[in-house]
Amino acid sequence: MNVDAGKPLGAARRFLIGAGLLARGLGILLRRPKLLALGLIPALIAGVLYATALFFLIDFLPQLSDAVTWFADDWGETWGDLVQVLAGAGLLGVAGLLGVLSFTAVTLLIGDPFYERISELVEDQYGGVPDGVEAGFWASLGRSLVDSLRLIGLSILVGIPLFLLGFLPLVGQTVIPVLGGAVGGWLLAVELTGVPFQRRGRRLRHRREVLKQNKALALGFGVAVFCCFLIPLGAILLMPAAIAGATLLSREVLGHPTSANLSAGRFADQRPAR
Repeated sequence: MNVDAGKPLGAARRFLIGAGLLARGLGILLRRPKLLALGLIPALIAGVLYATALFFLIDFLPQLSDAVTWFADDWGETWGDLVQVLAGAGLLGVAGLLGVLSFTAVTLLIGDPFYERISELVEDQYGGVPDGVEAGFWASLGRSLVDSLRLIGLSILVGIPLFLLGFLPLVGQTVIPVLGGAVGGWLLAVELTGVPFQRRGRRLRHRREVLKQNKALALGFGVAVFCCFLIPLGAILLMPAAIAGATLLSREVLGHPTSANLSAGRFADQRPAR
């Protein structure tokens, strides 16, 4: 899976292949509109909650910006206003990073049975899981919750220095957003692949190890999802496709087939979603 991974063109090509997995996941679900609709319900519920939180964040953003820039109160009106604007932009950036990751975690918890089914159908379409492990619902849900909390905690630790670096002129408005997108994309790739990896009895540390060996592929997928999730309604509409794409990513990095060389009837004949 790491052919040409060390070469610039090879890494770029695998990054684009990873980004294309989201589109492939969407294509799979468009052939199952009922399952796609079911997958949208948990995302819609979480979307309402997060839209409310975003409204209050924007409403209180001036006060928050003023609170975190207390040190600039004596800098004069021009410099003080500039620092507050930069602080507001930094707060929105960190909120976007934390919001996307926590939204994904909450949506996965709400819609665990639906997303498990979506992932299972993708696996069946490409030959199933040769090393599958049976896990109870509550045990699986508990592990997902713990892993998600660990990833959100990591994003907070990363978000704080990114917020501080956002105050740097020019760099804070160019390099830091790109770096934030890369970090968010990586964490999303790790988070979304939880379902297919748990099906194989593999935990968070296994995911990180395997994805690190295929970093360009994982980053391509994760960054594509992260950018789409930042678009209004993108996280709601594309959450089921992200699960399908993450299953394809998992199969890729684990060396399982992802080519459509199996009968399409196997996919169509699966039992209805639970």
